[in-house]
Amino acid sequence: MPEWILLAFFAYTALLSLVFRDRPHLRGQPWLVLFAVAALFCALSLLERGSSRQVGEIARDWLPLVLTFIAFREMEFFLPRDYDSAYELAWIHWDRILLHDWGLRAAIESLGKALPFYFEFCYLLVYGVAVYGVGLLSGGPRRSINRFWVVYLLGTLGAYALFPYFPTRPPRYVFPDMEPPQVSTWVRHFNLFLLSKATIHVGVFPSAHVSAAFSSAWGMFLAKPARRVWGWVLLLYSVSVAIATVYGRYHYAADALAGFGVSVAAGLCLYVCDRRCGLR
Repeated sequence: MPEWILLAFFAYTALLSLVFRDRPHLRGQPWLVLFAVAALFCALSLLERGSSRQVGEIARDWLPLVLTFIAFREMEFFLPRDYDSAYELAWIHWDRILLHDWGLRAAIESLGKALPFYFEFCYLLVYGVAVYGVGLLSGGPRRSINRFWVVYLLGTLGAYALFPYFPTRPPRYVFPDMEPPQVSTWVRHFNLFLLSKATIHVGVFPSAHVSAAFSSAWGMFLAKPARRVWGWVLLLYSVSVAIATVYGRYHYAADALAGFGVSVAAGLCLYVCDRRCGLR
């Protein structure tokens, strides 16, 4: 099932390239990626049928991690020619209320570097949340890992799929003077360094960081219902990520809320399927 979700996403992206013909960096790259991924899955299927079945199964468990990163980078092909900042101007009002009027930034920084460091560190760890989830489930039934990937991929790729429709830039670029963090930590500098080297610039709505974090929590609840403590840990972490994205000015509050909504939809997809199949 995770393989079909990935193939569906890359097929969707290839077809989407026919719609956004005005994007200056878009050529035929999505089609090449689609064919390469399809060939990769065919090769993996052949590997599992031979004497290297165990190697193929391990690769299948971890391959979505690599392909999710490729899917993220692929969105850069949809970089717009320019931005009119219409969305950003509409969203910044809610950030000002949250950070200034309601005092979120001041509250976070009231204890010095402790909370700013914590939230920035949570933001950094998002890149490894899928590793954490699959690592916890490794050694158990492969069905549990597949169920985790289903929710995680639906939530994360679902956020990526919306980027081309909302060409936006993060608040730290568009509104650098609007409630920026006043406490400096090494992990923030490291986050900004990573973003300068590895991020894409096509859009920030919805927040894939928030969607991926919450999707991992819902995926863990549904993949390992007997050990709900792991799901609760990821859920608490996900709330921290959502706060971190807004506090650090990586995303608007609207992005975080939309990312949460995408993750809920992803979790509900598997939950409803379970109910219809009599698994719940």
